[in-house]
Amino acid sequence: MMSDSVSSVPAQGSELARPAGWDSLLPRPQGVRAESASETFSLTAGTGIISDAALLTAARLFAQHLADGCGVALHCVDAAAPLAQALQVSVRFIHDDSLTSSYSLAVDAVAGIEVRARDAAGAFNAVATLRQLAGVAAFRRSHSAATSVQFAVTSFEDSPRFGWRGVLLDVARHFMPKHDVLRYLDQAHAHKFNVVHLHLTDDQGWRVEIKRYPRLTEVGSWRTESNVGPWRHNIHDGRPHGGFYTQEDLREIVAYAHARGITVLPEIDVPGHAEAAIAAYPELGCALEGDVPATVRTSWGISTNVLRPNWETLEFFKNVFDELMDIFDGPFVGLGGDEVPPLLWREDETVVAFAREQGMDSVDELHGWFLGKLGEFVVSRGRRPVVWDEGVSEHLPLESVVTTWRGYVSGASAMAQGYDIVLAPEQDLYLDHRAAEGEQEPIPVGFVRTLEDVLAFEPDAIPHFENQGEGIVENQGRVGRLLGIQAQLWSEQLDSPRRVDYAAFPRLCAVAEVAWSPKTDRSQGTPASAEFVDRLVTHHLPRLEAAGVEYRPLDGPLPWQQRPGVSGWPRDLNEEIEASGSGEFVGGWHEGMELHVSELDVDMEGATSAATSEVRPG
Repeated sequence: MMSDSVSSVPAQGSELARPAGWDSLLPRPQGVRAESASETFSLTAGTGIISDAALLTAARLFAQHLADGCGVALHCVDAAAPLAQALQVSVRFIHDDSLTSSYSLAVDAVAGIEVRARDAAGAFNAVATLRQLAGVAAFRRSHSAATSVQFAVTSFEDSPRFGWRGVLLDVARHFMPKHDVLRYLDQAHAHKFNVVHLHLTDDQGWRVEIKRYPRLTEVGSWRTESNVGPWRHNIHDGRPHGGFYTQEDLREIVAYAHARGITVLPEIDVPGHAEAAIAAYPELGCALEGDVPATVRTSWGISTNVLRPNWETLEFFKNVFDELMDIFDGPFVGLGGDEVPPLLWREDETVVAFAREQGMDSVDELHGWFLGKLGEFVVSRGRRPVVWDEGVSEHLPLESVVTTWRGYVSGASAMAQGYDIVLAPEQDLYLDHRAAEGEQEPIPVGFVRTLEDVLAFEPDAIPHFENQGEGIVENQGRVGRLLGIQAQLWSEQLDSPRRVDYAAFPRLCAVAEVAWSPKTDRSQGTPASAEFVDRLVTHHLPRLEAAGVEYRPLDGPLPWQQRPGVSGWPRDLNEEIEASGSGEFVGGWHEGMELHVSELDVDMEGATSAATSEVRPG
């Protein structure tokens, strides 16, 4: 039996002994004024961190990183508190709203560490930088007590290139337990992402408790089985899958994100991708051929079983969004709006009549009408709707943010119409797509998006998209802005947190670099690309390992990261662009596309008998 006096914690002193320099940081900061290769500051346990009140939450997060990972415990107090005058101070967080940068950082061999930030967001970004400068140990959950941690002497100012640095996590297709969502928020903060987009509902599951409508989770939160691999192979696992977050779970997630400078963007996808809701409340959908009962979908793809657009359905979802906005206090609320085949609407006499009552020439216009009415409701509550680019119509409020995923043309079009946009093109920033050619990739689907491909993404170089005057385009007095970029992790093929790690990292590190760091040519073969990869391998992959992130090795998956025997569905980007006939347009539902018979067998006018399309959801 081990004695209580003998520690079982492995020695990690080497991780504390090597201070990291400015050139190790990822994403790379804007600039450096001074750095010493030999001088260091020794931050000693028992000394103090004092912070102006506006930055105190960020200062406490820095103290937590030092205590947990490095074993160095410091007092952290409000600079205005009497105790601050008695402390031996090692670190100062100073609120300075005159700064033109997001934050400035100075590490002096004698005076210690000084952070100046113009707001809380700047302070959180500074903490992410300081954590990297503290060394690999700062990314661990625990450490035996240490007396000090070394920081390299350095001084610089830093600001992000884009104000919206987002990443989407799909918890609808495969549910991710709360613990793993919190862990994911940790990694988002570590890479200076400030928006985490939670895709909470889809055909395959409803993941948010709505107290007014309990069947949404009683029925809609689980399915009887799941596709294994793409739907085309028609292989299912026979295993029920489900889960949902209570409202208190989600409030905890929101608070945890706030304490890391992150806004959580909740998305409830309407009027398409709604089979789980229709399974719970069948009156929300149109009647299916043969009165087949609606069920939570067990296969992937685009469903024709979309919401019935009328006043009753609209009122239902106003009530849903009322509860959602009570949980999530951020400025943005996701309405979805992508991939909405109107085929059932065309066959439903009541929907046709309703469209006529609204003065519409076609039921197809009800897609924009429904999103527009919900968008107005969200705006009336002081929030901004966020929709995928198919949601743009004459009905959509100009306060809306458009996330453009179907290539580049849709982004240029939305901006020209006066909408703020976030660039999220499938061919560049969908990280669930395969990371290399070959069957060794676990369920190889989508386009090949290597680490170097993702790093080379450059908004200013996109055809059809001109980033004029800091991303501002004016059209008839309306101004559309480029807010930033967002990576996506759709989870059809990501059935566990380990698979999410593999798909996300290290490619998400490249997204972080593009979103934060100054513009430069990072295309493959350039000095910037080579320098990034060297910095990643030398300095950052050890941080991911310390944090327990099971990333994809640069030379290919480890044996246990593969999925032998599960076929994928590789896609060729050039072929799809050529076939689209639009030059740069990929993804989404369009009239006449190939459809596939799945659980349902519904005859659609002008289309194959079908329930699912060939393209995975966006």
